[in-house]
Amino acid sequence: MRSRRPSPAKIDREWPYQVALPDDLCTGHSFSLIRDFCEERGLVPIKRQVQAIWPDQTYENWRLYCFGDQASAQVFLDQFGGIMFDPKRDRENGKAHGVWRRTGEYKRILDLGPLSVPQALRN
Repeated sequence: MRSRRPSPAKIDREWPYQVALPDDLCTGHSFSLIRDFCEERGLVPIKRQVQAIWPDQTYENWRLYCFGDQASAQVFLDQFGGIMFDPKRDRENGKAHGVWRRTGEYKRILDLGPLSVPQALRN
């Protein structure tokens, strides 16, 4: 049986405006905030994961909210923060399954705009 979900390569082609948020920020109450915000504005992002790796080999899962147009991605980014993710630039040589090589020092994000990591995931 074939998956109804678009392939990673198709997502990168057709939904290239991608906003990255730490995965832990997209759960619990924050998940509801994101869902309600998108529904109220008619935004239907495709979601996928990417693993971010820093120079010290610290890694963290991030969730990508992928949009077909820049304006939708900007509305989402303005509301929730995050980082614009460019699938061609930010993945290893543009590989659809590649990791996100980050620069600088790792710092865990517990709160961002209206989003907050649930208490149970803070330790």
